[in-house]
Parts: sequence; structure tokens; C-alpha cells
Amino acid sequence: MPLSGALKTLLLRGLLAGLIAGLLAGTVGFLIGEPKVEAAIAIEEAQAAQSHDGEAAGGHSHGDEEEALVSRTGQKFGQFLALGLAGMALGAIYATVANVARRHTDLTGPRLALSLAVGGWLAIVAVPFFKYPANPPAVGDPETIDDRTWLWVAVVLLGFAAVGIAVYVYKLLRGQLETVRLIGSVAAFVAIVGIGYIALPGVNEVADDFPASLLWEFRVASLAVTTTLWVALGLAFAALTEYAGRGAPQPAEVAR
Repeated sequence: MPLSGALKTLLLRGLLAGLIAGLLAGTVGFLIGEPKVEAAIAIEEAQAAQSHDGEAAGGHSHGDEEEALVSRTGQKFGQFLALGLAGMALGAIYATVANVARRHTDLTGPRLALSLAVGGWLAIVAVPFFKYPANPPAVGDPETIDDRTWLWVAVVLLGFAAVGIAVYVYKLLRGQLETVRLIGSVAAFVAIVGIGYIALPGVNEVADDFPASLLWEFRVASLAVTTTLWVALGLAFAALTEYAGRGAPQPAEVAR
């Protein structure tokens, strides 16, 4: 089934906005995230060396350690490629959602674009972060990675459910004062998230001797990267939408 002209326009806009957002997020990660990763890797290597020395003293040895498939330099600059591609994929999904949402809401143009970005950030970044925040390389048991992945998927679904119900409550209160609608939607969002947080199990695999300051700084840096991705995506998409709408005969539409 061929794509409509409006959807093609939105997809191209989303791909460009996503690429811009991904590169900006990569820049933030490179500047403030990489120093924290380096510090965490140094701790991990020190722990591995200590363990290896203990095994050697006990007469046990596992041979030479395997070298990483990608060097740290490659990883540092590879994040620009990874986040650029991820941003484009996210931008395509974002544009598809915008194409559907514009038919079911009074919001249009940049307002719709920014509202979708806020909703996406809440569901995919904020709700998961405050339940299962990111951990540096030296933290976490490799044997529990599958369980932690499924828990992350569950909390993302919780975020989508909370945002969806908040929007539904906002629409349900149509005709009420705007403050009443906002309070109702926020209360619904907080209630759903609170119930989900209580139902989902906690995960704490941080060793007692891991530096608390480094853990906190790494998590803040991780949040900064993902927030930059969503903020830049929303602003870039909104700016491109507004630019495309200049002089358009139907300014109420998201795309011509």
C-alpha cells in the first residue's frame, strides 16, 4: 500500500529531525558521559586484576583476558553513528505517530510535535529511569541481564499506559476548567506509575564499595543523553513543521 504524500513528508521530516537529535545526544554523551564510563571501566579493570592476582596466588589461571572487539576510541566515536541511526529510527516512528495523532487531537503543528516529544520522554525515559536507573559498566550481574531487560520492557509499557490514561482522562474532562483537566490527568499519571512501581520488583546490584558519587554522575549523564535526544527531536520536528507551514494555505495541518 503506497504511502500518502503527507505521511512521506512527515517521515522525511522525522528522519532529519531524528538525525539531528541523535548527533546532539552523541555530543552530550561524548562530553559528559564518556568520562564517567572511563572511570567505571577503570574500577572494573582494577577489580578484574585483583581477582586475577588472587587466582594466580592460589595456583589458578584462566589465561590471557580477551581483548574487546571494538577499542575504546572506536566506542567513543561509534556512539555518534549509533545514536544517529537510533535517532532516525525514532524519528520515523515519531512521525508515524504524529500522522495518526493529528487526526484525533485539537493540537496542531509545533504544539502537537512538542506534546508528542514530552509524552514519549515521559513514557520511555522518565518512568523507566526513576524505577530502574542506568548503571555503569562495573555494576550489574551478567547472569541477570535477561531479567533486567524484561523488567525494563515492563516499565516502558507502564510508562505508555500511564501517558495514555493521562491523555484519556484529560479528554474525558472536556468542558471542565483547564486546571481541573490538568490536575486530573496528572493525578491519573502519578497513580498508574505509583501502582506500577509498587508491583514491579526492585533491582539493586550496586556493590557497597562502588563510589556513590560516580554512580550518581553516570546516571545523571545517562539521563542527560536520552533527554537531549527527545528534546532535540521535538524541537527539530517542530521547527521543520513550522518552516514547512510558512505560507501554507492550511496552517492547521501538521504537514502540507
